[in-house]
Amino acid sequence: MGEENRVEEKRMQMAFAGFEEDRKCLKYRCPAKAYGIKCGREQSCGGGKYSGYGRVVRIPLERDRRMFTPVARSSYKFKNLMKKRTAVERVNSRIDQVYGFERHFIRRKKKMQVRMGLALVVMLSMALGRIKQKEKEKLRSLVKPVLPMLQAA
Repeated sequence: MGEENRVEEKRMQMAFAGFEEDRKCLKYRCPAKAYGIKCGREQSCGGGKYSGYGRVVRIPLERDRRMFTPVARSSYKFKNLMKKRTAVERVNSRIDQVYGFERHFIRRKKKMQVRMGLALVVMLSMALGRIKQKEKEKLRSLVKPVLPMLQAA
């Protein structure tokens, strides 16, 4: 095989092409065709009936439900959902650790609902107080900073 016939291989991530509800699978297609990039392997990759569309790979969700979800991990929607999830996890962590719900001795559901409601009201009222005091940078802070004149005493 001569040097002139050799094709430089550059690996790229497959382009996400959507979730197929009827097949319950994620659809990925050839990145060269999806992004309009010139590729030297078109004949071996996407030849035949769908040559203008490129190679298509479908991954059924049932392969691994933890890894493959209807929202692809490479999509912008997934990144936005993860941002929201991490924000909720921060609130859950604060409830557990700061407000003492990690080690509790409450047995009744009604009593737990009341205590959780009170904890959330306290969190929101502290945030509201910070906004009214024009201290938005300290919005998530639970501890009031020590004033310099009290520090010297």
